Amino acid sequence: MSSDSTAPGPVNSDRRTAIAVTAAVGGAGAVAAAVPFVASFTPSERARAAGAPVQIDMASLAPGEMRTYEWRGKPVWVLRRTPEMIEAVKKTTSDLADPESRRTAYPTPEYARNELRSIKPEFFIAVGICSHLGCSPVGPLAAGSNATLGPHAGFLCPCHGSTFDLAGRVFKNKPAPDNLEVPPHKYLSETVVLVGDDSKA
Repeated sequence: MSSDSTAPGPVNSDRRTAIAVTAAVGGAGAVAAAVPFVASFTPSERARAAGAPVQIDMASLAPGEMRTYEWRGKPVWVLRRTPEMIEAVKKTTSDLADPESRRTAYPTPEYARNELRSIKPEFFIAVGICSHLGCSPVGPLAAGSNATLGPHAGFLCPCHGSTFDLAGRVFKNKPAPDNLEVPPHKYLSETVVLVGDDSKA
């Protein structure tokens, strides 16, 4: 009886080893290729940190001094207002476009929807970006020190002339459609504030 020439011959051990090694390498390559793809779905540490709350100790901030911090890539102002600055805020109401912070382009948290737009009168915390086109205002400027601000103390956006009082409220007839943003925040102690989180303990 003749043998069938189409029948597969025996697989020798060298060939079997080569097939196993090839399969293993191919599998490892597939896993290696998949790892970056899967990892792309996981936020990096830097990305998570960019949105993380920022803890600020304001104890060393002198009265009248303002410092800028970063939160979510935005400049956050912390101004320690003097008694004179607080009184200056109270004199601007009739000249403001939205003295009670009712506009909603940048909603003001309920706890900051007051005349001084703050939890503690002494400390003013705001995002230092103009609500018009995203420019960065300058200040705080003293009353009478700038023609655009006139008799008021506050902040000036030099790009398009929007002006804000020392509570970040925009004056009437200015390009900015809203007051400066007050970020979510809460106090951890008398002088330590957490910006980016206002959840209850």
